[in-house]
Amino acid sequence: MNLLTTESQRHREIENEQDPRTAPIIGAAIEVHRQLGPGLLESAYDEVIVELKSVERILPVHEAQLLTYLRLSGKTVGLLINFNVPLLTRGIIRRVL
Repeated sequence: MNLLTTESQRHREIENEQDPRTAPIIGAAIEVHRQLGPGLLESAYDEVIVELKSVERILPVHEAQLLTYLRLSGKTVGLLINFNVPLLTRGIIRRVL
């Protein structure tokens, strides 16, 4: 029996079942969030995140931008991650084309 002890381990197992393409990304984001904490300035997360925008909250325009990026890049899955939450898994928005 595999006892999972951290949020990132539990989420990684669930995520692998749902979409193995995003599991490593979300796992890494959870580890960054766990180490640095929520609500820091953009520059604190900038070193470890692929594309980063600092906004007060995620708005519909951000989801629209993500969908546009997906269409233009030919990718099928995108993530918006809000680091200003106590539990990062509650700040993840997944969009699939």
